[in-house]
Amino acid sequence: MTITLPSGKTVRPGKLLCIGRNYVAHVREMGDVSDLPTEPLTFLKPSTALIPSGGTVILPRQSNDVHHELELVVVIGEGGKHISEEDALNHVAGYALGIDVTARDLQAQSKAAKGPWSIAKGFDTFAPLGPITPREKVDDTQALTIELKVNAETRQFGSTANMIFPVAKLVSFLSSVFTLEEGDLIYTGTPEGVGPVRDGDVLEATGTGLQPLLLNVAAESQLAISQA
Repeated sequence: MTITLPSGKTVRPGKLLCIGRNYVAHVREMGDVSDLPTEPLTFLKPSTALIPSGGTVILPRQSNDVHHELELVVVIGEGGKHISEEDALNHVAGYALGIDVTARDLQAQSKAAKGPWSIAKGFDTFAPLGPITPREKVDDTQALTIELKVNAETRQFGSTANMIFPVAKLVSFLSSVFTLEEGDLIYTGTPEGVGPVRDGDVLEATGTGLQPLLLNVAAESQLAISQA
């Protein structure tokens, strides 16, 4: 999937950089409160996981427990390496709503085996991304409310003010490890309220000053698999 930056340029994101455990309340609901991160917990998703607003999240046959995780997404405009926190937001092109879709049962198996989360996080359609709002139209990245409704019922509601690591810190930290490039996406972590999605669900994510993200959910059919 390609994305259109606020400049009008179309790019294919090279990296989907995702942050875990970035809201204390979410850490608590996952039972990890004694293990708060001292630096951003980072994992990656493949670009093939991206789908746009209006798309369909496909529930893979390998999992029986797929969850939604609503997030603010940072879209990199100007790339760089070892970016300072003071300059970090100048490297941002815009912001969007996104969902870190997670096969929770597969993730639990990986955690138990002390293995990576790549499969649990990386299935096709597991990184929905809403329309991008230019950076200049977002007054304060740490004062945004984000909400996810499933079948018109609120499941997640949080504020970016409650991030453990704010956006500028995330951009700076990630650039100390990876060379950030134009079009890279940073999924900044989820507030509390994560939960399962089912075949036929309708998801609507909204946020302060951000365009909505609308999605359907469908089970992967055995017919589609056999014809692939």
